[in-house]
Amino acid sequence: MSHRQVLQSLTGLLMGMFVSILAGTVVSTSLPVIVSDLHGDQTAYTWVVTATLLATTISTPIWGKLADLFDRKLLLQLALAVFVLSSAIAGFSQDTTMLITMRVFQGLGGGGMAALSQIVMADIISPRDRGKYMGLFGAVMALGTVGGPLVGGFITDTINWRWNFFIALPFAVVAIFLIQRTLHLPRLEPRRVRIDYPGIVLLSAGVSLLLIWVSLAGNSFDWASATTAWMVGGAVAALAAFTAVELRAPEPLINLQLFRNATFTLSVIASISVGVSMFGTAVFLAQYMQLARGANATQSGLMTIPMMAGLLIVSTIAGALISKRGKWKAFVVTGAALQTAGLFLLGTIHYDTNFLLVSAYMFLLGAGVGMVMQNLVLVVQNAVPQRELGVASSAVTFFRSLGGTVGVAALGALLAARIPELFAERADRIGTAIASLGIRGAEIAQGFASGTVPVVHELPEPLRGIIEGIYGDAVARVFLVAAPLGLLTLLAVAFLPNLPLSTKTRHERVTEEKAASAGATAGLATTAVVEPERAAEAGAGLEEALAVRPHADGPEPGRRRPSAGPGEGSGG
Repeated sequence: MSHRQVLQSLTGLLMGMFVSILAGTVVSTSLPVIVSDLHGDQTAYTWVVTATLLATTISTPIWGKLADLFDRKLLLQLALAVFVLSSAIAGFSQDTTMLITMRVFQGLGGGGMAALSQIVMADIISPRDRGKYMGLFGAVMALGTVGGPLVGGFITDTINWRWNFFIALPFAVVAIFLIQRTLHLPRLEPRRVRIDYPGIVLLSAGVSLLLIWVSLAGNSFDWASATTAWMVGGAVAALAAFTAVELRAPEPLINLQLFRNATFTLSVIASISVGVSMFGTAVFLAQYMQLARGANATQSGLMTIPMMAGLLIVSTIAGALISKRGKWKAFVVTGAALQTAGLFLLGTIHYDTNFLLVSAYMFLLGAGVGMVMQNLVLVVQNAVPQRELGVASSAVTFFRSLGGTVGVAALGALLAARIPELFAERADRIGTAIASLGIRGAEIAQGFASGTVPVVHELPEPLRGIIEGIYGDAVARVFLVAAPLGLLTLLAVAFLPNLPLSTKTRHERVTEEKAASAGATAGLATTAVVEPERAAEAGAGLEEALAVRPHADGPEPGRRRPSAGPGEGSGG
């Protein structure tokens, strides 16, 4: 495809990404207001976020596998429709339970958008050239990520927070139309389709139990309790059964033999901690700005711009340089180091830390995440057989979402446990401040007793300063606990094999793999006629090659599919 054809095909995809990002971020700065208005507590606040991440995590590998089997354009439109419709219904929520339920459906659609956008890019753009177009994706991501909170905060402050959930609907209609008209993908060759239903059920059950336990332990029940035992035991049993099923499934949801590939395995490890950095900081920075610095929803969106600016500017520059030079590893290692430093520095902030310093720390973290996040998917797509590209791409996204979900749930539980401790430590100061406020103080005390998240910028002095100090110290501790995971990312990317980037698209590489397999088969047939002994040796070599590069059109009906243990050399 020419540059013009690629840009035309990306139009609908970019609009779809913008819609999904906008619908997801438009409520981020409004969540403290939304949860407070719906009379939710800190646990409800965490679950409004965790529910979406949980559904995204579970659905991502399912969408990725479906992308290897069915029409990817239709799947993309379906995911977008589910995401935006559920977002619109969330706008009618009467309590946090309804809001959390709709956020689950948002996550199901969001998982499709996250997985399919990466897979579609690989269909039409080679790994080497993809950096040139990352600036477009970075711009759209920044526009949605920065613009969403700003628009959401403005709507919340001037109209009503419910309108945040409706704003993406017209954009979604345009996106679905553009995808239909402009996105043209190579057709998948027809083959026998088998959906791994047992794998879907077992993965969903295992991951859900694990994440629900992380979210509720320490608050709803003790960490060492019978409830912990059965939840953790059930999760382990379900995931063990999932592993056994995947090893035998003809079309596994996650091909476990991909873990033989060092690039894939190390990228998965790195993605887990990147997920914590990306999702955790976005969630708790909004709380820090509103609860520790007394900002309203609009101001909170403006105050988090430095992190998004770091992500946009640095990822765009890094992508262009990767395309120009064909070298990626130095950028990924540098990004991991910046991510780690940013998390440690954010762990030192207080409610009254100079905002220029906080902005610098946020920029540093955004730059690190921007250099690592998308490039991990790129290096995996470059290193695995193209038959498994959908599964491999979505697996990296899955583990990133898993890390984010576990991170937000665990860090949210830590925050929910730490805040009451700080309230108890400063009870005398709070009591004195409340007593000085008379009737107004009695109303505020009643809200504190119910556990409702306060709207800090509406609190009177001197109480406001005390509450800001409590939330500032609590959120900083969250970042400090998350920081060691950045070291895990740094170690994982440091050991990634430094493979050269392929200059071929997915379709071209599939054709190349088929030609190589056909050539090997023809050579084996010729050798069998001339030298039977060498034919036997060649047959063994062909069997090994097919394990690394399986046929693009799949196994013939009734025939056992060769194992798909990918080798490092399959990246072209």
